[in-house]
Amino acid sequence: MTQILTEVRAHLRGHFAAAGITAEPDSASVTFLGVERIEVLRFGPDPDGVIHYVSLGCSRHPMGDPSELAADPLHGPRAEVVVSLRASAPTPGLGRAVAVLAATPAVDGVVLQPDALIDLGAKLWDGAKVSAVVLGVSDIPDLILEPPRDPVKFLSATPISANEAAWVRLKGVEELRNTWAQDGVDVRDPARL
Repeated sequence: MTQILTEVRAHLRGHFAAAGITAEPDSASVTFLGVERIEVLRFGPDPDGVIHYVSLGCSRHPMGDPSELAADPLHGPRAEVVVSLRASAPTPGLGRAVAVLAATPAVDGVVLQPDALIDLGAKLWDGAKVSAVVLGVSDIPDLILEPPRDPVKFLSATPISANEAAWVRLKGVEELRNTWAQDGVDVRDPARL
């Protein structure tokens, strides 16, 4: 494991310990052809009954412009993906979807950033009707790395329905978030999808 990933793991352990999750996270790893291993850590449930799935491996390298001839090994944004859902319904296979999402920068040249809409083209978990997420800023603080490296950002990935994805394309993600707030939608409830 690289030094950066060791730092990310320790940062995550500290964050979730402060939130009341002191147990070692469950861990699974996924390997894609031509891509370094992505690990998915599962923390929780926390005192509110929420389970947090966090990628570990996306931040190994900075995300860069895929049209560049050579990747910059130091400069560029770094991120990990966080999916937080209530333990009110089973979500088998969600860990693999988190790994697929975390691998998109290496596989598709996508730069993960807040407000991005990403459709994986496959169900997020067995029995789910959804395949898309919208990214946002999570409550996990950035991990500052030794300069000149950019900090690691932890992006929340909120699963959304096909109608919500169409709403984002038409009116933007802020309008969707405002509608959720007005309607009192619990975006962490997997049963809503």
